[in-house]
Amino acid sequence: MATEPTTTGRVTKRRARTRANLLDAAFAVFAAKGFGRVSIEEVCEAAGYSRGAFYSNFSTLDELFFALYRQRAELIAAQVAGALAQDGPDLDVVQSVDRVTEVLLLDVDWLLVKTDFLVHAARDPAVAQTLLEHRATLRRTVADRLARARGHTELPAALGDADSAAHAVVAAYDGVTTQLLLDKDVDGARAWLRQLLTALLTDGSGNAH
Repeated sequence: MATEPTTTGRVTKRRARTRANLLDAAFAVFAAKGFGRVSIEEVCEAAGYSRGAFYSNFSTLDELFFALYRQRAELIAAQVAGALAQDGPDLDVVQSVDRVTEVLLLDVDWLLVKTDFLVHAARDPAVAQTLLEHRATLRRTVADRLARARGHTELPAALGDADSAAHAVVAAYDGVTTQLLLDKDVDGARAWLRQLLTALLTDGSGNAH
């Protein structure tokens, strides 16, 4: 006997779309006004939804902010992992740096939201733990890739091991993005990051050891 078609799939897809739209709207509002200056009503208005739609997906504005941060942070980790995975075991440092800097999310609005999250984390240990976990994940992605390539491509001795090199890479990204927040020069940031990472991970001449 035939059964009634279920609506669960449609409801799930609709809810996922609502959640995604709320996150997109929140991103724009947070970037424009700052996390501490935004209300739930403003997010709902920007997304075109009621407060009921908001509360069916998030219990608080903080929860939405966490979800937004995780979404973008995971995108960055995936971009880096994808760019580093293309050489196989024989890592070409210079070409990998080129790929990473080409695809990496260097977006001023994201950096504004990320900075808000950093300030929020500095005052709340629980939030800080979330940020630390993301940074550790990003460093592990880089370190694992560099470690797997050590038999083919030696890192400069001054960097020490792959973990230390990964810390240096993330620190370089932090420095470049701080400058980008001030001068808004995305092309300049990509060029400077490429130059800095090449100098860090090779002998400085642009050639891998």
